[in-house]
Parts: sequence; C-alpha cells; structure tokens
Amino acid sequence: MRPIEEIEREIVEEFARFNNWADKYKHLIDLGKVVPELPEQYRKDKYKVSGCQAQVWLFAELTEQELQGGIHFYADSDALIVKGLISLLLRYYSGQEPAIIIQKDPLFINMIGLDKHLSANRSNGLAAMIKQMKMYSYALKTLQGRSIEN
Repeated sequence: MRPIEEIEREIVEEFARFNNWADKYKHLIDLGKVVPELPEQYRKDKYKVSGCQAQVWLFAELTEQELQGGIHFYADSDALIVKGLISLLLRYYSGQEPAIIIQKDPLFINMIGLDKHLSANRSNGLAAMIKQMKMYSYALKTLQGRSIEN
C-alpha cells in the first residue's frame, strides 16, 4: 500500500505541469477516459451518489489479499469531467485502509486549485462522492466485511 501523502504529492506535481486551466480540464477529461468500466451490477440506483448533478455510481469492497486490508473503490459517471474527478479520488483512496480514508481529506483539491475552478454543482458532487467514500469506509471498518451489498 502506497502512502496517501505520496499519491497526493504526485497528483499535485502532475497538475503543476499545466500552465492554464484549459489544459488542466483537458487532462482531467483524459483521466476520466481511462477509468475502468464499472460492472453492470453496480449501475443501479442503490449505488448512486446522491447530491451529484451527473449520475455517479460508487461501490466499495475490502480486499484483504490484494491490497493488504485496503478498500477498493469502483465508480463511474455519465459526465466526462466528473469521471476525471472520480479518477483522482479512486487513485487517492483505493487501496488505503478504512481508518486512513476516514481520517484524510483530499487536500490536493485545494492545492491544484480545483476548489476555485469547479462549478458549484460539480463542487457539491465532489463533496458528495468524498462523503460516500468515507461512509463506505466507516461501514467496512465497522462490519469488517468483504463488501457492502445492501
């Protein structure tokens, strides 16, 4: 499991390469294009993130062997920029232990300036996705189960 601070530093350095927001948005869209396909079984209303203007589906499971007890998140959206945001959150939180996810907020959002360059609706959606990831983490930590199916 890679330290979450290292992942955050990489994201900040990656976005620092771009001189303007048009290029940063293009990069965000490109990141969204490589988000792994979400299995159809998770494209149901019970996996939708409420509070997002776009449709966003999010699922989590505890993968003890693959990620040494870390949570693996799966997500998708019908909007390209939102998929890019999902890509960053998956990169940041997937593989981390529940306690770390609960504790750590993605500071890279402010560090790269996303907080100032997203619309209010997208900012609210991003906050809703983070909240849902933390809620999955609380549940998996408490249940010590392998996945949340309800």
